[in-house]
Amino acid sequence: MDVREAVEADADTLAELADSPVDVMRNLVHDRTVRVAVDPDTDETEADIEEHEDDSRDDELSSIVGFVSFDARDETVHITQIAGSEAACARLLEEPIRFARGEAMAVELLVPDGERAVREAAEAADLATAGSGPRFSGQPTTRYRLEPESDAT
Repeated sequence: MDVREAVEADADTLAELADSPVDVMRNLVHDRTVRVAVDPDTDETEADIEEHEDDSRDDELSSIVGFVSFDARDETVHITQIAGSEAACARLLEEPIRFARGEAMAVELLVPDGERAVREAAEAADLATAGSGPRFSGQPTTRYRLEPESDAT
């Protein structure tokens, strides 16, 4: 599974994955760091996307199988959205975790109850349950956290 930076033209597909309005996802691409997981059976690259941004992109966009958005503040990388299969989520979590490790920052993720694929990917990535999170649209969440690695060498 390949991962690339999201572009504005991905907003329609991201909206479908997140069950969100397209304009919200377009803003997400502009305001956050967003990575998309792409089906490895396609040879899509960032150059291909830029070259064909004005073309019909249904075939290219259908190769997106998940996405993650994140930002960094207060010594923590906050994963603001993640969607896709468990395999896609697991691969996508590598992106904010790699960034956090490079900056010696913690990682935090809120997982809505019932999001099994995200929960299992988070646990596989060694994010630990850190208690209850806030409710989103009335739905309870669980807070997951990964502390920065210590330099105990």
